[in-house]
Amino acid sequence: MEQTGLQILDYAIILLSILGTIYMGVYFSKRQKSSENYFAGSGRIPSWAIGMSIFATLISSVTFLAYPSAAYKSNWILLVQGLMVPIVLVLMIWVIVPLFRKVIGLSTYEYFEKRFGVFPRLYSSLAFVFMHFSKMGTVLYLVSLALSSMLQVDIFIVIVTLGVSIIVLTYLGGIEAVIWMDVIQGFLLIGGGLFCLFLLLNHGVIGPKETLANAISMEKIGFGPYDMDLGQLTFIVMALNGVFYAIQKYATDQTIVQRYLTAQSDKEAKKAAYMGVFLSVPVWTVFMLIGSLLFVFYQLPNNILPEGMNVDQVFPYFIMTELPVGVTGLVISAIAAAAISSLDSDMNCLAAVGVEDFYTRFNPKSTTRQRLFVGRLLVLVAGFASVFVAVLYVFWEGEGVLGAVFELYAIFSAGIVGIFLLALFSRSANNKGVTVGIIVCILFTAYAFLTSTPLSFGGEKRLLLDFGSFNFPHHKYMLGVYSHLIVLIVGYIASRFFKREEVPDSLTIHGYFKSRNKKLKESL
Repeated sequence: MEQTGLQILDYAIILLSILGTIYMGVYFSKRQKSSENYFAGSGRIPSWAIGMSIFATLISSVTFLAYPSAAYKSNWILLVQGLMVPIVLVLMIWVIVPLFRKVIGLSTYEYFEKRFGVFPRLYSSLAFVFMHFSKMGTVLYLVSLALSSMLQVDIFIVIVTLGVSIIVLTYLGGIEAVIWMDVIQGFLLIGGGLFCLFLLLNHGVIGPKETLANAISMEKIGFGPYDMDLGQLTFIVMALNGVFYAIQKYATDQTIVQRYLTAQSDKEAKKAAYMGVFLSVPVWTVFMLIGSLLFVFYQLPNNILPEGMNVDQVFPYFIMTELPVGVTGLVISAIAAAAISSLDSDMNCLAAVGVEDFYTRFNPKSTTRQRLFVGRLLVLVAGFASVFVAVLYVFWEGEGVLGAVFELYAIFSAGIVGIFLLALFSRSANNKGVTVGIIVCILFTAYAFLTSTPLSFGGEKRLLLDFGSFNFPHHKYMLGVYSHLIVLIVGYIASRFFKREEVPDSLTIHGYFKSRNKKLKESL
């Protein structure tokens, strides 16, 4: 089935997918008359579409390209983080969704202000901005690098074409266009992944059972190492990281919480949240399995990789040489769709945070049309800035880009989950105590980053700050765990040293239980 390159049909499919993205923005543009509709969709969107959008947002190009290469190189340890998400959500989503739909207008971080004051809100919203801004350029670079080699097109052309398409979609169509485009892209992602998996299981040399058995015997399906070692990438490191990642993503991340606000009711929003995560985990697993089976496939006679090929290039090479004409174009469109689904959400939500947490604060009398204008302006700024960062990566040759994504998430996690858990569960936690916790978290993060990050100085790698045996000893992914725990523990203890503040029950989990018990009594 090997082919030498893309055919006319493949190029036509890819071109149509790009034009479809632009058309979607134009189609929904006529509905964008206010900032409320632009960012929240005025409650017209069904829960299944919102759930599909949550799924597509979580499954980025990094997943499509990096998970297979990670499993090909090692095993499924990166999947452990994702496996923690449904466990945490089953315990928390029933209270998170109605809480946010009741107490915030648009920004997730409005809840933190109502609970603890202005500083925690601005701090957490800035952390969100830094985290997602740093991710956007990275994702755009990664997918452009892959598409450039597959399409045999200059990477700068790919970056600009993809970037401009996403900007047009988000700028014109708002959250409605983003969500409905995510629905289409979600189906493309699932279809592309399943077809590649089917082909790897049924390649005709050995059967599916033997293929899977070989992957297991070659130790390509597993979650180890299982050592209790926090200094290496182990199961325990990824599991701990996954627990806090789940809470942070579904309870404090604007890209997900904003989706809750677009639903017609609390019940519909909960259904969307569950649908998003329970679609994501199987698809993450599919792409890990693809990587494991790719390793088996290229151990077979006559399936030889070009000499010197990088691990990250194996899956794109398989797509270009083993898929039939037409399907290749669809799978490449799915890779582009993965980037679009992630980046359009980031652009819209960064603009929402900019308008709600900053512009409206300093211009409280602004009209909805003024906020809409500023929101669209911020979409342009975020979009073109991500294109600029992606171009910089080209000149830097993208060294360590994928590892940087996970590290940046850990660094900019900023203890936000600690703030959220204190807000939700503790009546005694207060503004001053949480502020102390945040300051300690910032100092700790700076120490851990500086004493664990080497840079080259005159050809020699040295730490930015070297305290010898007092350097941060654990894996950098643990930063995302420790920062949350520091805010949670220090913030709670420090609050005890300040005057207790009155907290409305509606802002805590206690209010949820009171409301539920009242409804139960009334129904009896």
